[in-house]
Amino acid sequence: MDRPADRTALRPAVAAAVSTRRGVELALLGFAAAITTGALVLVEANQEQELTWALLYLGAAYMAILALAHLAVRKFAPYADPLVLPLAALLNGIGLVMIHRIDLARIARAASLGNDEPAQEALRQVGWTAIGIVFFVGMLWLVPDHRTLARYGYTAGFVGLILLALPAVLPASLSEVNGARIWIRLGPASIQPGEFAKILFVVFFASFLVVKRDLFTSAGKHFLGMTFPRPRDLGPLLAAWGVAMAVLVFEGDLGTSLMFFGIVLVMLYVATERISWVIIGLTIFAGGAFAAWTFVSRVQIRVSVWLDPFADYNGRGFQVSQGLFGLATGGMGGTGLGAGRPELVPFSSTDFIFTSLGEEIGLVGIAALLVIYCVLATRAMRSALAVRDTFGKLLAAGLGFAIAWQVFVVVGGVINLIPNTGITAPFVSYGGSSLVANYALVALVLRVSNAARQPSTEKRPGAPAPGQQAPLAPLAEASTEMVSRDQVRTPPHGGVRQEAGAAQPGHPEQAPRGRTRGE
Repeated sequence: MDRPADRTALRPAVAAAVSTRRGVELALLGFAAAITTGALVLVEANQEQELTWALLYLGAAYMAILALAHLAVRKFAPYADPLVLPLAALLNGIGLVMIHRIDLARIARAASLGNDEPAQEALRQVGWTAIGIVFFVGMLWLVPDHRTLARYGYTAGFVGLILLALPAVLPASLSEVNGARIWIRLGPASIQPGEFAKILFVVFFASFLVVKRDLFTSAGKHFLGMTFPRPRDLGPLLAAWGVAMAVLVFEGDLGTSLMFFGIVLVMLYVATERISWVIIGLTIFAGGAFAAWTFVSRVQIRVSVWLDPFADYNGRGFQVSQGLFGLATGGMGGTGLGAGRPELVPFSSTDFIFTSLGEEIGLVGIAALLVIYCVLATRAMRSALAVRDTFGKLLAAGLGFAIAWQVFVVVGGVINLIPNTGITAPFVSYGGSSLVANYALVALVLRVSNAARQPSTEKRPGAPAPGQQAPLAPLAEASTEMVSRDQVRTPPHGGVRQEAGAAQPGHPEQAPRGRTRGE
């Protein structure tokens, strides 16, 4: 059967076959809740305790929060990827289990010493999860179309810079924790603004790279088979490097510096597909890292502990050494949930929660946890491939890489692959700022995914009424139509390739496909 010249004729049939897959999402959320509840039971059973009412409260609250999130997706993003929310919920549940397990150890230790019972971090984590879901629902509601964020790209970048720089200008009593000035403390509550700045910077660079893409794809000098950009076009990359170095010097935050510069570099590569940008970025990063190791005392300490954590075992290397001992104790299969001693590692529920998990679920469990992270990041990348507008592609790719890169930095630090950075694992570590920000990140991924999977026959936000001609879309909102090889024919004698169904003389109403409208 001949292929029709106008492929839009096939779209109604394709649209009719598209399923929202919300039932699949609900089933997976129920599976995540079952795993979390079962793990909580194992923790208390291995602690040789009776099943307490706290266990019922944790499980019921967790399932109620997931139900609210599912209803929000069903209402505001019905065609979104059905795997993204369950994966985030499962990671959140695993973190909740380990935080509860560490709470039990801290309570038992306080009782043996005759001290008052400490506050339970697991209950607080459930509260932060509820706040994160509120942000999640609010993001889906306030952003009906991800392309509207492109209009506020520079505003997002400006607000992100303010959030990133604010701890550095505040007094140390309000911002410094363990030598790093990355917090804002307001009474008993504290937030880490860098977690929110991460998302704002992704929005800014996605918008900036779409509008200024000619700047980064301009012709330059050829060397070793690669095209390097002109020196005057390196300004944005050098500016990102300068911001990363400023954060490192004035706030002492190695983790945020690595996160920020890594995201910028990858988004540049995604936008340009030029390996030369990566080489230049890694070169200036190596120079900045050497300068920081030479002149910044905090970086010198982190590097010395990284090279030999046992040289000062009872001092600066104690945390990393204890974490490595915990991982070695867990071995391949782990000691079992509730049967280890993860509380012996400082900050075992925040920065070093991966060592706590590694001790009790072993290498196999940690590998499964990393696979969940990889699938979550991959689904974001898949949405980036499927969505039709350039801004959405860069936005989803940047958000997906932000998750993967943060996990690498965290896990690499606790296993001593790279110097420890002190940042938290997404969804798993205890902490409100990280959890709330990452649920907002997931909401944006779902918004892009919904646009990618939504049938073309449905009216999207901002679409013209029937009978009206759609105006030319700006570059940030322009859709891209993919052209397969069998749609393109090559004329003889080296002529220019022309697509089947392209505009011919005398037929101006037929626009050539394979280009971005609005260009």
